[in-house]
Amino acid sequence: MFIQNLQYKLHKLNTAQIITLSFAGVIFVGGLILWLPFCTAAGQTTSFSDAMFTATTCVCVTGLVTVTTATHWSQIGKLVILLLIQIGGIGLIALASVIFISLNKKISLKNRRMIQESYNLEQMSGLVTVVRKVVLCVFAAEGIGAVGYAFCFVPEFGLVKGLGQAVFTAVSAFCNAGIDLLGENSLADYVTNPLVNVTTMGLIIASGLGFNVWWDLGERIKLVFQKKLSPGRLFRTLRLQSKLVLTTTGILLLGGTICILLFEYKNPDTLGSLSFGQKLMAAAFQSVTTRTAGFFTVAQGALTSGSVMICLFLMLVGGSPMGTAGGVKTTTLAVLVLSIIANLRGKKDVEVYGRKIRSSYIRSAQVVVGMAVSVLLISVLGIFAIMPDAPFVDVLYELTSAIGTVGLSRGLTAVLNTPAKWIVIFTMYLGRIGPLTLGAAVVSRAQKRTKDVHLAEENIMIG
Repeated sequence: MFIQNLQYKLHKLNTAQIITLSFAGVIFVGGLILWLPFCTAAGQTTSFSDAMFTATTCVCVTGLVTVTTATHWSQIGKLVILLLIQIGGIGLIALASVIFISLNKKISLKNRRMIQESYNLEQMSGLVTVVRKVVLCVFAAEGIGAVGYAFCFVPEFGLVKGLGQAVFTAVSAFCNAGIDLLGENSLADYVTNPLVNVTTMGLIIASGLGFNVWWDLGERIKLVFQKKLSPGRLFRTLRLQSKLVLTTTGILLLGGTICILLFEYKNPDTLGSLSFGQKLMAAAFQSVTTRTAGFFTVAQGALTSGSVMICLFLMLVGGSPMGTAGGVKTTTLAVLVLSIIANLRGKKDVEVYGRKIRSSYIRSAQVVVGMAVSVLLISVLGIFAIMPDAPFVDVLYELTSAIGTVGLSRGLTAVLNTPAKWIVIFTMYLGRIGPLTLGAAVVSRAQKRTKDVHLAEENIMIG
């Protein structure tokens, strides 16, 4: 009777509620496994809060850690962490679909609709192909990244350990987790290594663009090679989603690099001692990694106030839809900026690249940003209620990193007490499933019961 009731209740859940509960379930199970003694290295102990924190940061592909991954966990624990990162990066819906496909099981109409909504697809045809392409893209990119890292790590650590480091780092980088097995300094020892920097930035940028942008670009590039499309027309023939993602991503990455380079150019604790080329590479890496990756090559606590402000903005924005990155997304920022410009120009419609943006997308963007900022402010206040002496900048940096699933920290994670850890856990969780998904999951039933009532208008003063 209990199983039947549970199945009935699960059947009535919508996509947002299923995603919300699925992530929570995987985090809880992963945390319980990491809590077991065999997942902890000899001489180390793992508290329940640290186990849950680690499981959350892996599944939510954030990267904030309360214990040093390289030394605290056993080999089994590291494998569990890698698996949780991969689950979080691919996505639970895609992973479940792959399992069904592998077992030759038929995907039900409800599950197909769930795949459609989770990937924000316009139609339900070809969903199985989409899932297969996603998984193929993930493993292909991670494989290429592992090969790149291997050229550096194998000579340094030996064949077995070097390959292990390469695979782990590639998975973590592409999934935007920012967790590594190199110790407490992340990639700081490789700040002048072009291979490690370029490989990491390439994986982060590629995964942050979104798979639909990949496919759109791939189709156009194929036409160029077939001489059916001139290279000069490639960008103009892309879909609006791809144009917005590529334009916004380019502006953010270039702008972030220039600003960080200027602010840190003479800072002896970050870029000051490097050559100009190395400074440029380190600044570019910092700009890229704030887009929800979590690796670092310069000390975050040593950044100037200007760089901190830039990083806070980049962390909150994050990557693009249908990728492994978090944040409010580049398209959300683009829609809001275009809406502001349209209003300042007195235009009724929001237009870009010869297309009109639906008003529903503008409202969704406002909700996403509004809920993300609200969660951030509540989390910051919660930390101060528990740790009133914590530095404001460090708290804001930590919680912005958590809500954007970035993983960068100015050192606050290591000194969090247990209640503060749970606040960060909750913030990472909300940042991963998305404020809009959580809001839809909570209010969905209320929306069904609400009638469309038109009330009288009344003027108010704005500004």
